[in-house]
Amino acid sequence: MKDKTSKKVKVLIVATSMRVIGGQSIQAKRLLDAFADDPEIEMNFLSNNPETAFQNIKYLRTIFTSLKFWWTLLTNIYKFDVVQVFSSATTGYIIATLPPLVISKIYGRKVVLNYHSGELAHHIETWKRTALPTMRKFDCIVVPSQFLVDVFAKYGLEAKAIFNFVDSANFKFRARENFRPVFLSNRNFEAHYNVSDCLRVFQIIQKRFSEAKLFVAGFGTEEAKLKRLAEALKLENIEFVGKVSNEEMAELYEKTDVYLNSSLVDNMPLSIIEAFSSGVPIVSYATGGIPYLVESGETGLLVEPKDFENLAREAIFLLENQEFTKKIVAKARAEVVKYSWENVREDWLELYSKLQSYR
Repeated sequence: MKDKTSKKVKVLIVATSMRVIGGQSIQAKRLLDAFADDPEIEMNFLSNNPETAFQNIKYLRTIFTSLKFWWTLLTNIYKFDVVQVFSSATTGYIIATLPPLVISKIYGRKVVLNYHSGELAHHIETWKRTALPTMRKFDCIVVPSQFLVDVFAKYGLEAKAIFNFVDSANFKFRARENFRPVFLSNRNFEAHYNVSDCLRVFQIIQKRFSEAKLFVAGFGTEEAKLKRLAEALKLENIEFVGKVSNEEMAELYEKTDVYLNSSLVDNMPLSIIEAFSSGVPIVSYATGGIPYLVESGETGLLVEPKDFENLAREAIFLLENQEFTKKIVAKARAEVVKYSWENVREDWLELYSKLQSYR
């Protein structure tokens, strides 16, 4: 804890803006909002995807976005004590993570790698010249799950786990007397999230529950492909709701009774914590860090990745065994305490204060 007479720690968050809604942008915004008006931390934000006048021109957009990003880093980083860089894997790491590392080192600022991707092992193995050598240059590595702590350890790097947190005031718990066959998938439409398997699961479910409904929230490069698949599978009562805000997502949890996830690469999905908080039981592939988050048979049901038929069976099991489902929902709700702001704040505050003292 900081001495009350000391000045605030100035922290700069470098992350994707909410123009691109995803786990990292949402978590960065939650962190900024939570530390707003904090007596010990002064936090600011710098977008790694700034808008330019060439936003709609493919190659010029890339060039001028990069130039603007480097310029804003050069003209802002020196004002802060700690620079916290939200990072993805592979190409995103090169484009969005390395520039703030370089500028922070030029100015002698402490820099935190806040790594979020479940593709960490693949990243390190396939980008050997740029991954481990540069990761060692960060003053601290922070990850949102023990899963990534363990992966970093395999490569000789120490990482600290500070969990993602959920706004329980927004994602309110609703006790359900009966769980209806109303399902939610809210992962974005990219290949590694494998939303297509959720559609295949729903086809099986509809054979058992003709009235079943599926809300599919998200956006991405596979949107047209997924809509074509829904038609090919002759799915009924399916609604593609598109990109949704945090507030709209809370309303979707309120409307639904079972959460489906069929991702093939994952770390610690915010959506699962939100489902815990909202009283929505989870059926998911046991991908990446998800088994660290969900205890199968206790706080949700997990199956081996790519086994969509088993995923469907487990979803049907929840609906046909309502008392069991109520028990796992209750246990999942108790887990949410770990992901509360009150717990997470102390971890961040300790880290920022420690890094400031080393300057």
